[in-house]
Amino acid sequence: MLSSSWRLVSLRRESLRKVSLASIRPTPRFRYYYSVPRPPNMAEDAAIKPAPATAPPAADAPAPQKSEKELAKEKAKADKAAKFAAKQAKLKQQQPQQKAADAPAKPKKPETPALPAYQDETPAGEKKKLQPFDHPHFSAYNPSAVESAWYSWWEKSGFFQPQEPRTPDAGNFVIALPPPNVTGALHCGHALANSIQDTLIRWNRMKGVSTLWVPGCDHAGIATQSVVEKMLWKKEKKTRLELGREEFTKRVWEWKGEYHERINNAQRKMGGSMDWSREAFTMDQNLSAAVMEAFATLHDEGLIYRSSRLVNWSTHLRTALSSLEVINKEISGRTMIDVPGYDKKIEFGVLTHFKYPIEGSDELITVATTRPETMLGDSGIAVSPGDERYAHLVGKHAIHPFTQRRMPIVEDTYVDKEFGTGAVKLTPAHDFNDYKLGKAHNLEFINILNEDGTLNENAGPFAGQKRFDARYTVVAELTKLGLFVKKEPNPMIIPLCERSGDVIEPYMTPQWWVSMKEMADAAMKVVEDGTIKITPESARKSYFQWLKNITDWCISRQLWWGHRIPAYRVVFEGEENKETDQSPWVVGRTPEEAAAKAAEKYAGKKYTLEQDPDCLDTWFSSGLWPMAILGWPNTESPDFTRFFPTQLLESGWDILFFWIARMIMMSLKLTGKVPFTEVYCHSLIRDAEGRKMSKSLGNVIDPLDVISGISLEELHAKLYSGNLKESEIERAKKNQKEIPECGADALRFTLLSYTTGGGDINFDLKVMAAYRRFCNKVWQASKYVLGNLGESFKPVANIATAALSVPERWILHRMNTAVKGINEALAARQFSTATKLAYSLFYDDFCDVFVENSKGMLSPGSNPEQAESVRQVLYLVLDVSLRVLHPMLPFITEELWQRLPRRQGDETPSILLAHYPELEEAFDFPAEATDYELGLRCAGGIRSLAADYNIRADGKAYIKASTAESLEKVTTQLEAIKTLSGKGIAETTILGPDTDEAATPKGCAVYVVSAEVAILLQVSEQISDMNAEIKKITTKLQKTTAAIAKQEELMGREGFEKVSDVVVTAEKKKLADAQAAKENYERTLAEFSKLQL
Repeated sequence: MLSSSWRLVSLRRESLRKVSLASIRPTPRFRYYYSVPRPPNMAEDAAIKPAPATAPPAADAPAPQKSEKELAKEKAKADKAAKFAAKQAKLKQQQPQQKAADAPAKPKKPETPALPAYQDETPAGEKKKLQPFDHPHFSAYNPSAVESAWYSWWEKSGFFQPQEPRTPDAGNFVIALPPPNVTGALHCGHALANSIQDTLIRWNRMKGVSTLWVPGCDHAGIATQSVVEKMLWKKEKKTRLELGREEFTKRVWEWKGEYHERINNAQRKMGGSMDWSREAFTMDQNLSAAVMEAFATLHDEGLIYRSSRLVNWSTHLRTALSSLEVINKEISGRTMIDVPGYDKKIEFGVLTHFKYPIEGSDELITVATTRPETMLGDSGIAVSPGDERYAHLVGKHAIHPFTQRRMPIVEDTYVDKEFGTGAVKLTPAHDFNDYKLGKAHNLEFINILNEDGTLNENAGPFAGQKRFDARYTVVAELTKLGLFVKKEPNPMIIPLCERSGDVIEPYMTPQWWVSMKEMADAAMKVVEDGTIKITPESARKSYFQWLKNITDWCISRQLWWGHRIPAYRVVFEGEENKETDQSPWVVGRTPEEAAAKAAEKYAGKKYTLEQDPDCLDTWFSSGLWPMAILGWPNTESPDFTRFFPTQLLESGWDILFFWIARMIMMSLKLTGKVPFTEVYCHSLIRDAEGRKMSKSLGNVIDPLDVISGISLEELHAKLYSGNLKESEIERAKKNQKEIPECGADALRFTLLSYTTGGGDINFDLKVMAAYRRFCNKVWQASKYVLGNLGESFKPVANIATAALSVPERWILHRMNTAVKGINEALAARQFSTATKLAYSLFYDDFCDVFVENSKGMLSPGSNPEQAESVRQVLYLVLDVSLRVLHPMLPFITEELWQRLPRRQGDETPSILLAHYPELEEAFDFPAEATDYELGLRCAGGIRSLAADYNIRADGKAYIKASTAESLEKVTTQLEAIKTLSGKGIAETTILGPDTDEAATPKGCAVYVVSAEVAILLQVSEQISDMNAEIKKITTKLQKTTAAIAKQEELMGREGFEKVSDVVVTAEKKKLADAQAAKENYERTLAEFSKLQL
C-alpha cells in the first residue's frame, strides 16, 4: 500500500469526445496525487482575527498590560484588515453581477409543467400493470414510476426464498445481513452494504445457485436505550429511573416497533431481495434462547467469569463500555471541552503539580497529574529505581493532606524520571497503568466515585461533589494548604464515550468477563489456513494485529434494554446482602435451571437467588448472529443443516473487531465450524469533501431522500425530529442541500461504482445525478429497440453468425467480452470494475455505436434481410444487457425486460430468475472486432478534430492509410465511419499509400489513429491567423510534453506498483492519451508549417 498521502480526488470518466458538463458520463476514473497544503484564502484570512503568536498565559496568570502606542498600532492593523476584507467581499459580489450584465440575454425556455405524483394502479403484491411508453410518466425515465409495484410482487411470489439449485453442483450462496440498529433510519453505509450484498445475491440466483439472504435488526442495547432516554426527557422531562425498569422497557419495545418497520421498508425501497419469511431480531425468543445457551456453555467451561477490575465507565450512561466503544481524542495542550452534565466547559490538557508531605519530617515530594481530582484516591507514590532525588524516600510514607492516609513510596521501572517531577502518584482504582502497579506493590485500591460520577465517602470532605467540579475545588484546597505548585499545558489523550460524548472514567466494579486468548488463537488459525478469506488485505492485517493483542472482554452492561444476564447470586439467610469478590453465583439457561443447580449445590442451606440486573453487551448476542438466525442451538434444524456455515459476511471494516472477529471466535467455540467462508470489508462513506458524516454537521445522507428526492425545507424539518441541540441544528442547516429524485437503481449503481476495495469513499450527489442520466439512457435505448422490432418480431433461439455483418459481429464480440469481464469482476468482488464494464457496454458500445449505426440499416429502403438481422442483434444485445445489469439495477431492468418479446418456450416469470449471461464462444470475433474498431477510431478522430475547430457543417475529412492492408480495412468500414462521424462532415475521402505528396490536401489538422492510419481534417478556412494557431498548438505541445514527463515520474515512484489494478490502469491510460495527443500536435504542426512555406 502507498502512504496515506495518496488521495482519491476524481471520479469522473474521461473520453475522447469533448462533452459539456451536463453530458459527462460518470464511468469512474481515479486520479491520485501526493497531497499538498491548500493555499490560504486571502479575503477570508484578512477578516479573521489573527491568532496569538505565543501560547496563551495560564489561567491564573495576570494579562500583560499594553502601551497606548501598541494598542493604537493594533487598532490600525485591524482597521486595515477589515477594509481589505470589505473590499474583497464587494469585488466578489460585483463579479457575478458584472458577468450577468455583460452576458447576452438568453431567451427563456418555457417551463415544463410538473407531473403529478405517479399513482400505480397495480394491487399490492400483484404483477405490475405495464403502461405504454407514451404515458406521461413513462415517456422518459421516471424512477418513482419505474420502481413502483415490482418489489411487493417479487416478495409475494416467493422469489426471494431459496430456490432449488439449477444443477446438482450449483450449491448455496448464503448471506446473513449485518443487522442494522433498531434505533433509527438507515444511512449510506447501510445502502452501500445492501447494494453490494444484493448484487451478489441476485447474481448468484440468476446463475442457478440456491441463494438465501436473511434480514434482521439488532436491539442495540446502549444505542437504543440512550436514544429512548433522550426522547423521554425531551418529550416528558422524565428519566428511566422515574419510570422504572418494566415501564421503561415497555417504552423501548414501542420505539422498536415503530423504527423496526421503518428500517424494513427502507430495505425494500432499495430493492434488497431478502427472505422476509426468515427475518430475525436479536431479542426474538429463539435468538434469546441462543444467547442463554452461549452464556451458560461458556460459563460452564470456565471461559466466562466474574471479576472486580477496572473498566471503561460512562458516568452519563452509568454503564461499563468496551474499549472498542471508546473514542480517544488527542489534544495538544490546554483545551476546554463540553462534558454532559456540566453547564460550563471543563479544562483538560493541563499538568497540575502539587506536593505531598513526608511522614515524620518537614520534607515534601512533588507529583504531577492531568486529573487532580483523582488524588483523593491515591494510595502510593512511585519513583524510578536509582533516582538520586528520591532514593532516601523509598520505603517511607507520604501523608494524604485530606484523609491522612499513609501512602508508601515505592520504586518501579515503569516511572520515567525525566517526565514531570520523576515521582508518580498512584491511583490503582482509577487508572489502568496504576492498576498494574497497585497489584505489583500490593497497594490499597480506593474507589472514590459513585456510578453517576459524584464522589463517594472515600473522598472525605469532597464527598457529594461531581468529579470535574472537584477538579477545581481540590486545587483550591491544595493552594490554601500551600501544597499547590503550578499548572502547565500538556498533550494528552481523552477517552470519550462513542454514544454520549461523556469522558470515560476508569472505574473499579465487578463485571462478567470472557477469556479470549484460546478463542483468538483458533480464529487466527482459520484465516491463516485459508478456511476464511478476508479482503481487502488491509482488513486481514488489522484482524491479526487485534487478535494477537487481544484482552479479556467485559460483556456485562448496566442497562435495562437487552438480554438480562442469566446469572443468579446466592444470598444466604443471615448474611449481608452485599456482593463481594467471594459471593457465590449460579448460571442457568432458565430460572428453573438456575434454581435446580443451586438446590443441588447448596442442599440443606437457606438462601435466595437474585438475578444480576445487568444486561449483556450487544456484541455478545450479535456474535451469535449467523448461526442463531439459522436455528442454533438446534443443530438439527433444517436451515442449520442446509445453510450453515454461510458463504459471505459483508460489512464495514470499522466493525471488524466489534463483530466479525467475535462471530468467528464464538462460532468455532460453540459449533466447531466457521460462521462463513469469506469476509469482504467495504470502505466507509464520507461526504463529497471527505468529512465524516454526522447529524450535527448536516451532511448525513438518508438513502430514502436520494431515492425519492427531498426539498431543503423538508431536510431542515427532519433536524428537529431528532435529539440535536438548537445550536447543532443551526450549524447543520448550513451544510444541507436539496436532493433531486434519483431512484434506488441510480443510488445502488453509484455506490457500487465507488467500491474499489481501497480507501474511504467521498460520496458526491453530482455523481449520483450522472448515473440517474445513465438510467435514462438505458430507458431511451430500450424504447428505441422495442419501437423498431415491430409487432410481428419473433426472437430466434440462436442467431446464425455466418451471415452477420462486421458491425453486428463487433457488438456481439463486445457484449461477449463485457459479459466475461463482469462475471470475473463480481467473482473477484471488484464492484467498480463490474459497473464500469456494464456501463461501457451499454452506453459506449451499444448506444453510441451500434444503435447509431443501426439507424441507417433500418432506414426505409434498406435490405429486408439485413434489417431483420439487425433487429435480432438489437434484441439479443438488449436482452443480455438488461440481464447483465439486473443485479445492479433491479427495478429498471425488470420494467424493461417484461416488455421484451420472449423466445418460444421461455416462461421465466421475472428477470431475477432468468439465466445470467455467460461467455459464448459463438460470439467471439476478435479479428472482425479489431477491424471495426479501427473504423471507430477513425470516426472518433474526425469528431474530435471537428469539435476542436468548431466545424459544424460542410467539413472535409480524409483518412490516410499508409499500407495496402490498412487501406482495405478502412475502405470496408467507410460507410460506418461516415455514419458515426457526425452531421458536420459532408465528405470523407480515403487516401491510399500510393497518394503522392502533391495530392495530399493542405491546411489539415491531424489525428493519429495508428502507425498506419491518420485522419486529416480541412481546417485552413477556419483559421484566420496561421501563425497564431501554430503558436497555440506549440503551447499545447509543450504542456502535453510536460504532462507526459510528470506522469512518467509519478508512475516511476517507489510504491506505485503496489496500488490497485484500477489505479494502475487509469494512470497508464492517462499516459497513453497524453502521448497520443503529443503525436497529434506534432503532426498538425508539420502540416501547418507547410502552409507557411
